[in-house]
Amino acid sequence: VQLQASGGGLVQAGVSLRLSCTASGPGGVWDDTAFAWFRQAPGKEREGISCVSNRDGMFDYTDSLKDRFTISRDNAKNTAYLVMNGLKPEDTAVYFCALLNSPYCSAYGRPRYWGQGTLVTVSS
Repeated sequence: VQLQASGGGLVQAGVSLRLSCTASGPGGVWDDTAFAWFRQAPGKEREGISCVSNRDGMFDYTDSLKDRFTISRDNAKNTAYLVMNGLKPEDTAVYFCALLNSPYCSAYGRPRYWGQGTLVTVSS
């Protein structure tokens, strides 16, 4: 299974971005697996943003982001999205997508497959 993330870039504070992550590989892995976005800012640990599952919907890992960041998935396209509104300089990070080892977001499963990351840089 491979995950291809895209959509990052250099933007000014206040704008919106949509990140995409497309899964490819053996069939069946994507359909019943929870999908999550993470990010890692310079000098900081990787943090979870949110998760989406066909079984139990959407979960926010970080409460401080849930009002600006929205996760979704398009099963027909094997793609998950992260819409980020009102970007701030502190949102500067490498954003990673991952397929978890559980079909449920509520299980807080560990990432089983990682995408390569896409860099988002927010200037003030």
